[in-house]
Amino acid sequence: MELRKNYTFGSFRIRINWPLAACVVVTAATFMRLGLWQLDRAAEKVDAQSELLAELQINAEPIESIPPGHLHAANPELQNRHVKLIGEYWNERAILLLAEFYEGQIGYGVVTPLRLSSNNQLVLVHRGWTTGILPPDTPPFTRPVTGLVEIDAQIFVPYGNIRTIENTIDASQWPLRIRTLDVETLSAILGEPLFPFTVRITADQPGTLTRHWPAVQPEINQNLSYAVQWFSFGLAVLFIAILASSNLWTLLKGTDPVVADTAD
Repeated sequence: MELRKNYTFGSFRIRINWPLAACVVVTAATFMRLGLWQLDRAAEKVDAQSELLAELQINAEPIESIPPGHLHAANPELQNRHVKLIGEYWNERAILLLAEFYEGQIGYGVVTPLRLSSNNQLVLVHRGWTTGILPPDTPPFTRPVTGLVEIDAQIFVPYGNIRTIENTIDASQWPLRIRTLDVETLSAILGEPLFPFTVRITADQPGTLTRHWPAVQPEINQNLSYAVQWFSFGLAVLFIAILASSNLWTLLKGTDPVVADTAD
C-alpha cells in the first residue's frame, strides 16, 4: 500500500499521507470523545438533581422545624429546600406581584400568607401566576382556598445581586399590589413577623396556580462549555489537516490556477 497518494475530485485536490492521516483522525476522535464525555457528565448531573429533588420532596420536613440559626441567605442548603406547611391561607391579604409574565402574557404573581397551625407564624406562599388580561373592573383571579390545608413548597432565597425596584404601596386596598416582594415591608404592613423567605408551592397542591418560575437546574454550564471546546478542537484539527494537504484554501480564495485555466 502506498503511504502517500494524491486524489482529485473535480477542481479539489488532496494529498493523503496515510500514517499522518491516521494520527489526525485519532487526535480528532479523542477530542470528540472528550466532548461527548462532558455531555454525559451534564446528563448525569441533571438525572442526579431530579432524583435528589424527588427524594427531598418525599422526605420534606415541616417548615417550623428548621432552626432559626439556619434561616439566612448564606446557608447553601436553604435554597430550593422542600418543606411542608400545615395551616390556613389568609385570603383577605393576598398580594399581587405586578408585571409577571407567562408564555408572553402579562399577569400577576399571586402570594398569599399562610398561618401555620403549630405556632401561628405567617409564611408568604407564592402560588403562581394569574392573567392580567381581563375585562374592565374585573379583579384578578386569585383562587381563594378556605380551611386547613397541607402543602409542599420550596424555599426561595433571592440572589444577592438582584436589583430592587422601589415599591409604591397602597396598603388600604387588597389584594395588595407591589412591584417586588420585600418581606420586611410586608411584615410591617401585616403587623406581625413573617418567615424570612417566601416559599414556592409545588404542583398539584391546594391553591396552586400556574407555576411560571423556571425549573431548578443543576450547574451544567461548565460541562457544556467544555464540550463545545473539545468539539471545536476536534473540528479544528480536521480542518487544518485538510487545508495543509489540499488546495482548499486556494479554492476558497478563488486563486487556484487549475480553476483559473478552466475558466479561461
